[in-house]
Amino acid sequence: MVELRLPYGQGFRSLDLPWANHVGTFLPKGQATNVPEMEIICQALDNPVGTATLEELLEPDRRVVIITSDVTRPCPNAVLLPPLLERLHAAGIKDEDITVVIALGLHRPMTDAELARSVGDEVFQRVKVINHDPKDVVVLGKTRRGTPVEIFRPVVEADYRICVGNVEFHYFAGYSGGAKAIVPGVASPNTVTSNHSYMTSAHAQAARLAGNPVRDDLEEAAHMVGADFLLNVIVDENHKVIDASAGDVTKAHRVLCERLRQAGTVSLSQRLDLAIVSAGGDPKDVNLYQAQKALDNCAGVVRRGGVIILLAECKEGYGNATFTEWMTSGRKPSELIDTIGQDFVLGGHKAAAIAKIAINTKILLVTSPRLEHEQLVGIDVYADLEEAIQAGFQLVGEDAAYAVFPYGASTLPHIGDLEGMLLNQNSGLV
Repeated sequence: MVELRLPYGQGFRSLDLPWANHVGTFLPKGQATNVPEMEIICQALDNPVGTATLEELLEPDRRVVIITSDVTRPCPNAVLLPPLLERLHAAGIKDEDITVVIALGLHRPMTDAELARSVGDEVFQRVKVINHDPKDVVVLGKTRRGTPVEIFRPVVEADYRICVGNVEFHYFAGYSGGAKAIVPGVASPNTVTSNHSYMTSAHAQAARLAGNPVRDDLEEAAHMVGADFLLNVIVDENHKVIDASAGDVTKAHRVLCERLRQAGTVSLSQRLDLAIVSAGGDPKDVNLYQAQKALDNCAGVVRRGGVIILLAECKEGYGNATFTEWMTSGRKPSELIDTIGQDFVLGGHKAAAIAKIAINTKILLVTSPRLEHEQLVGIDVYADLEEAIQAGFQLVGEDAAYAVFPYGASTLPHIGDLEGMLLNQNSGLV
């Protein structure tokens, strides 16, 4: 028997499956390190990529904003911010001139309790910590693709901007992190909608940077704002820092992207009849809007007519009002795809991405009572994991070839050569 222990919310779900036809249980590689987190972070700050150190770059009495991730990301703010503040103080920057901006994108604002928990009580008491307000923006012009660049006023008005985040696979921007802290992180709905509309391109794929229109556009927008320094990390399944890079916002980001590509991509020799995928637990399964990323990562290795079982607690439900409307509309998956192709709608884009998978693959969602009785476009919902497993094997046969991906949001399985897949696969929605 194969003993499975799959992340779910802040805990795990366990079950046993027959060994026969088990292709494998695939985890990201290189997750273990004995180096303390603070040492990894300080080494990165001491040896920045493409720039001098913060102490050398900054002049005293500058107004600095640190832009970092919200509660939907496994970015360990409480670990990353103290050493950053030490460097700023060493450069002559006072606490009253430092603002930590939580990059919400279009997510809900964090509560004061969540802000304090995220950045740590000491940081919360020492410096200003605020949510990005997507309505309070400064208009800076347009990118070459026509995206209006409208950015949160405190970010624009600062003298120096530091982008903080974690790097993981992103299903249409290639990777998270880097300039995404600014777009969509602290941008207006107009900016986010325009930039994300390029996800319909065949070149907007997970693990693809070169020629990716979403990534190209958001990095151009961030350059217009002025992204001055970066601290990005890779975290393991326990949200512990295992790698870090600092310095130039693009060059330092690319260092971690390459390391993640080597660690997180998994080559399979055959397509699967059935994939069992956990989003990776909290916060990656905090809602369906976030859990969709794991589904998208793993769908490419399942055969046409196969089954994906997605395990995601979704304690906050859907995570976006427009996404909710589209997912509960009662429409056919093909109709959602046609609609997004004709008129890009933010929030609807996530539903269309799920619909694209559902056209060729049966999706079974194992989730909490929050969504247990919902009727979703392209998804059958279960509360019981074993019941979903049984239903999945009934659809593809008891001798089905299956694989397990316990950390689906951090794993990118593919068939054969990854570079060839990225060059040849037409993964666009339209």
